[in-house]
Amino acid sequence: MRILSVAFWVSLLASPFVASAQSAPMRPPITGVSHICLYASNVAATEHFFVFNIGAAKAPDPENPAGQRYYINATQFIEVLPLPPGKTATLLDHVAFITTDAEGLRNYLVAYNAAPGDLQTGTDGSHWFKVNDPEGNVIEFVQYSAQRPSLPAYDPVGRHIIHVGFVVSSYESEDYFYKGLLGFRPYWYGSSAPGAISWMMQQVPDGADWLEYMLSSGAPGTPHPPQALGGSNHVSIGIVDMATTAATLKKANRLGTGSNGPKIGPDGKWQLNLFDPDGTRIELIEYGNVQPPCCSPFTAPNPKPPTD
Repeated sequence: MRILSVAFWVSLLASPFVASAQSAPMRPPITGVSHICLYASNVAATEHFFVFNIGAAKAPDPENPAGQRYYINATQFIEVLPLPPGKTATLLDHVAFITTDAEGLRNYLVAYNAAPGDLQTGTDGSHWFKVNDPEGNVIEFVQYSAQRPSLPAYDPVGRHIIHVGFVVSSYESEDYFYKGLLGFRPYWYGSSAPGAISWMMQQVPDGADWLEYMLSSGAPGTPHPPQALGGSNHVSIGIVDMATTAATLKKANRLGTGSNGPKIGPDGKWQLNLFDPDGTRIELIEYGNVQPPCCSPFTAPNPKPPTD
């Protein structure tokens, strides 16, 4: 995949969109978060964390035979790949969103010269493709097959992945892609210091899950050690009752190393952070806020707990 410059995205997606895109196909729905894909330096330790601490169901990876999936529900999971020798920059490989029509969405991006990768088919009949966003982050869009994975009995800490987040240097350039081209919607923004924006949330266009920009002062592509990125590149699991969840995890010695909370975050929601063996943050967060958020009101509905 060709990584496109910020200048390209600005010229391409400045409003109104390019005239050649007037005949572009309609964008198929993007309905939610599918998964996050991480590298593991110790596959066995990572498996223990996701199965024991998180309570996910381990299953084969239809996209990559070298990987494993850890399911939170039948359609959302954490994908784990063995860490390649010499890889030090980031343990995040990609994040993925669900679409109802992967081929149609790929054709939509092709019409805007967004350079998506080839359409792929998994051993389970799913279809997906990958594309680089303006800062080079690998984004996957996946269309599930009717076939559902055969999973062992499992009891995850929460049953829905409500957002994923990664480091972003320029929200303006990212917005051209996520909001301008794909139709993501503002949800909330917050700050860790006066006069700054630290976090920006963009909901998927056809659902309530969201992507979180973790704003960094570094230039796009700036190398960081994995330890500096693990708390920023993260996946978040929705929790109905944080007090009960935290007490259950503590009693069973499932909090792991480095966990913190529960605490009320700047968005007014209870949250609890756990960390996998490589330091990637797994954020447990309640679906709704219990006090007003700082910095910005919510501008889109909160996600709701699954009913099944």
